[in-house]
Amino acid sequence: MIDESDLAAVARLHEAYQTITGELSKVIVGQKDVLEELLIALFARGHCLLVGVPGLAKTLMIRSLADSLALQFNRIQFTPDLMPSDITGTEVIQEDRSTGYRELRFIHGPVFANVILADEINRTPPKTQAALLEAMQEHQVTIGGQKHTLPEPFFVLATQNPIEQEGTYPLPEAQLDRFMFMVMVDYPSEDDELEIVRRTTADIETQLTPTLNADQIVSLGRIVRKVPIADHVARYALRLARLTRRDKPESPDFVKEYVQWGAGPRASQYLVLGAKARAVLRGRYAVEHQDIRAVALPVLRHRLKTNFAAEAEGVTPDQIVRRLLDLVSDEPETNPHGGKLPQVFRSADAG
Repeated sequence: MIDESDLAAVARLHEAYQTITGELSKVIVGQKDVLEELLIALFARGHCLLVGVPGLAKTLMIRSLADSLALQFNRIQFTPDLMPSDITGTEVIQEDRSTGYRELRFIHGPVFANVILADEINRTPPKTQAALLEAMQEHQVTIGGQKHTLPEPFFVLATQNPIEQEGTYPLPEAQLDRFMFMVMVDYPSEDDELEIVRRTTADIETQLTPTLNADQIVSLGRIVRKVPIADHVARYALRLARLTRRDKPESPDFVKEYVQWGAGPRASQYLVLGAKARAVLRGRYAVEHQDIRAVALPVLRHRLKTNFAAEAEGVTPDQIVRRLLDLVSDEPETNPHGGKLPQVFRSADAG
């Protein structure tokens, strides 16, 4: 249960969220939804994959986020010739000149930082992409049979270009599933683009003031997991994830027609965790249906594998998720077996 000290921490986190977004607005113009999703993932202890065309400040956004939080930041530029040891580190032979004794010494790679920017992660072969898997899941790397713990907190924020696919290596589904959010970075509005041009073509140098340190972020991340969630709200998240699976009898016809593979249990977990983090960042102490709905797209879009029919008709995972959000009601209905269950569809002819 959450106590008074936790409620005070929630208030501090809400205040910190406002301060952080204020600091980031000194550098980043617009993109409020993207920044909020990044911060939700950060306090929920998840990793993010940012997808957008070049020139949308994805790298600047991640670097600025690390600077505003006083976290150690490393950028890894993924290229076709990058090797796993270039990321994790390697062992070298070191000789003691006084005794002549030689021993293996582990040299840390760039993955040993709080925030890792995996820039253009789909430009490197699967062997190197997989080097991040253990780090993302276990927060450690294993070299020569020895485990090396990564600093806490640890976040991988990867970028990907959606339009240029020649010479790229798409991330396998198992690795995509390790990312809590897939965040779509879109073009700015006309007014925002004008402000970007003004700032970047003038002699202006902006300094960000760090808001939280690593220990504070770890502590506040624990608060997020303590936030209560009602059973019917958690079951609402569960239904959203389960209805993406075409083999379920209750799945709607458009899912059975367009989806090859649906979201796994990790989607349900991240829907709830993301909703908890969003509620706390907005100063609330309990999760509401609107929080689940707000994180549904970034959680589910990369966990739906569409089939050939969807590709032929131009049906995207986002369209499928939005249609599910329209169909699945947050109104509870009585379950004949006892308890409360959320109504699956608003009406028989919905959608």
